[in-house]
This record gives sequence, structure tokens and C-alpha cells, in this order.
Amino acid sequence: MVNSVHSIGANWGTQATHPLAPSIIVKLLKDNGIQKVKLFDAEARVLNAFSGSGIEVMVGIPNEMLSLLANSVSAAERWVERNVSAHVSANSVDIRYVAVGNEPFLSSYNGTFLATTYPALQNIQAALIKAGLGNKVKVTVPLNADVYQSSTAQPSTGDFHADIHSLMLEIVNFLSLNGAPFTVNIYPFISLYNDPNFPIDYAFFDGYPSPIEDNGKIYTNVFDANYDTLVWALQKNGFSNLTIIVGEIGWPTDGDRNANAASAQRFNQGFISRLNQGTPMRPGPVDAYLFSLVDEDAKSIQPGNFERHWGIFNYDGTPKYNLSLGGNSRGLVPATNVRYLPRRWCVMSPTASLEDPQVGLSVSYACARADCTKLGFGTSCSNLDARGNISYAFNSYYQINNQLETACRFPNLSVVTTSDPSVGTCKFGLMIETPGSVRGNGGGVVSGKPVGLVVQMIVFLFTLLL
Repeated sequence: MVNSVHSIGANWGTQATHPLAPSIIVKLLKDNGIQKVKLFDAEARVLNAFSGSGIEVMVGIPNEMLSLLANSVSAAERWVERNVSAHVSANSVDIRYVAVGNEPFLSSYNGTFLATTYPALQNIQAALIKAGLGNKVKVTVPLNADVYQSSTAQPSTGDFHADIHSLMLEIVNFLSLNGAPFTVNIYPFISLYNDPNFPIDYAFFDGYPSPIEDNGKIYTNVFDANYDTLVWALQKNGFSNLTIIVGEIGWPTDGDRNANAASAQRFNQGFISRLNQGTPMRPGPVDAYLFSLVDEDAKSIQPGNFERHWGIFNYDGTPKYNLSLGGNSRGLVPATNVRYLPRRWCVMSPTASLEDPQVGLSVSYACARADCTKLGFGTSCSNLDARGNISYAFNSYYQINNQLETACRFPNLSVVTTSDPSVGTCKFGLMIETPGSVRGNGGGVVSGKPVGLVVQMIVFLFTLLL
């Protein structure tokens, strides 16, 4: 099979203060030949934009809804009618999958969704069958790769984790009986992020000097080894033919010393170039969705500051780096019809003093209500001096608040400028126009997501710089 742009899908998340309009996103997908999209909910406004687009859609059910759907067949039927049936029949949306939850067995959830995921999966499947969609729309559960493990570096020692082994077999058996896929999210970047001693070249696809041998199979990258660990886990438990979807895979471009455009390009291009090669245990095309399409500046940064920088496109739909999604080399096509706010930025006043006691408080306030994840060691803005860091924080708050005059009134510290303060790799954002844009998040919450977790790091950073 010749490598094709049609092989790769993309995740589109909307946890952004100023998300691009769904119509712009659909055109962006089509212009770049991306014919599959994975969503994290089923918002009507978003799904309507895919009407007649020909793009295959995976809709999502948030984890918070699993309990309701697990305990009520009628609730599952109502959800399917409202979020699947209506769009398939009336709006010609090509919905292919329903993702029941999102990584619900993560250890950080402390078992919250262990009892509700499988029953919710069963009820949604029953609702799809009742609606006459059982053959067209398949259920799945996007799971993190930590639901299985290997006792050694060899994939052949793989099996599902002992503490959820019986539950995983129930789910896998159910998926198999209903012709549904196993969806797994694989992140080599996280392996590197969690372990400073992880061999960096093993995270990529262009050569590792110490490949791993396993029963005659050779592994030169961690993706192949991780994927085949799942293949072995399925095979050992009698499900060797179950379809696998890679629900999320990608590399962030900022917020960490290993997160940058060059590494993201290296990883994503390497993955796409061998998409149809498969793995030693499963040769052939891999069904996968890049994570992600565009950056989301309102995502929780509890896992790390890189969480807001997974996109292959910036928040405004401009490409971050050259990436060929198919057999050509044209690169990414930017979003069109994107409108920006006026070319003005909020920066630290040249007459303000770094010794002013209000500096630390003002920066903390701004970063708690905006996005300062590009500040810190090894990030794109690590080249800034103290005044530059303060200006970046002020401008982030100013832009997120739609350049309101009151958003650049830090006491005797700030001023609006029409000269772009960007320096080298550090780009000072200029916000896009969006209907109903977020204004004045006094409570430090955007789109219901906590965004103040970076404050302590920023205050510490300024303490060092001042």
C-alpha cells in the first residue's frame, strides 16, 4: 500500500480561550487532506460543521458522564439519539466511532471510573443497536498505554496489568464480539519526560544504536515496542485479531526542554513516513490520530507545561513546522479566514523598576489567569531577560482578555505598545477574534479548567532573574 495522506487522522480538542471556528477547522482538515478526526465530546455546533464534509468522525463521551450512562439505559439511548443519530440522519455527519470515556483507568483518577466504564460501554452499544446504527458506528474506549506492561524490555512479556486484568478482558471480549476496535494512546515523549535516562534516540524513528531483539523481532523505537506489547497482551488472552487504533500520538513543541518544533517534526514525520509499514508483530497500515491538530491554551497543565503545545498548528491555525502528511512534500496548509485583534501588545513600562514590590504580585496574577507555559528552562522563551519575562506574562493576560484596556493596567508597571516585542524564538502572541471570546477570568479558571498551576514556577523564575 502506498503511503497516503488519507492514512492519518487528527485529534481536535477545544480547551482554548479563543478556539478557531468549527467551519475553519473543517476547512483546515480538508485542505490538509486529513479525513479522520477524533473529538473529545459531541457538541452540536462542532458536529454540524462536519455535515457533508466526508470527514470520518469519532465523537467522545467525557469521563464525567460515565456514571450516568452506566446506570441508565434510557440515558444512553437519549445520548445516542441526540449526539449520533440526529447528526448521521439529518446532518449527514459521517460518525464512525463513539469513544466511551478518555483514558478512564489512569492511576491519577484513583479508580473513579473502574466500575462505570464497562457498563457505560455496554449501554451505549445497546443504544446504537436500537437506533439501527450498530453496524455503522462502533464503540471503543481510548486507553492509556499503562493498562498493559512488559516484565522486561521485550514486548513478548506483555500482558494487561494484574490489578485490572479481569476488567480489561471483559472489555476486550466485548469489543471483539461487537466488531469494535481497541483504542490506545501511545506517547514516547512521556517516556522521555518521566525518565531523564531514557535513550532519546529510541523515542524517534530514524535510528537507535542498540536495538532490542525479541524472538527474532528487532525493535529500533519505543513506539513499535509499546504497540507490540499490546499485541502480545491481546494474543496471550485469545484476541490476536482484534483491531487496534492509535487514538493519540504526537510530540509537543514547548513547555519542556525536550518539547520543541525540531523534535516534533522529527517524531511526527518519522511516524507518518512509516505509517503503512506497521510493527514487527503487526505489519501493514496503522490506524492512527495525531495529537493534536491545534494548541489549547486552557488545558490543565497538571501533567506538565507541555500540555498546551501538542498541536501541529498554532492556536491561530498557522503551521509550526514543515510536515508532509502524505506522499507529497507540500507541507502543511494554514487556516484561512482567521481574523486577529489589532497589532498591539502589553509590556512592562520602560520606566518601571524591577525592584517594585508589585512586580511579583502582578506576574503571579497574570500567569494565574493566562498562559505562561512558554517561560522556563529549555522553552522557546528561555532567552528572555527579567523584563522580557514580565512583559510576556502581561501580554498573555492582555491578549486572552481581548486587549481590554483594563487588562494592561498593572500598577505603574505596564504600557501598551504597537511594536512587536517578540525576541528570537519567543513569540509574543496576538489574539484572534472569536465570537463570544472569554473576558476577565477573575477566578483564574478558563473553560472550567484550572490554569494557575504554573504560578509557583513563574514566581520562582522571577526570583532568580531579579
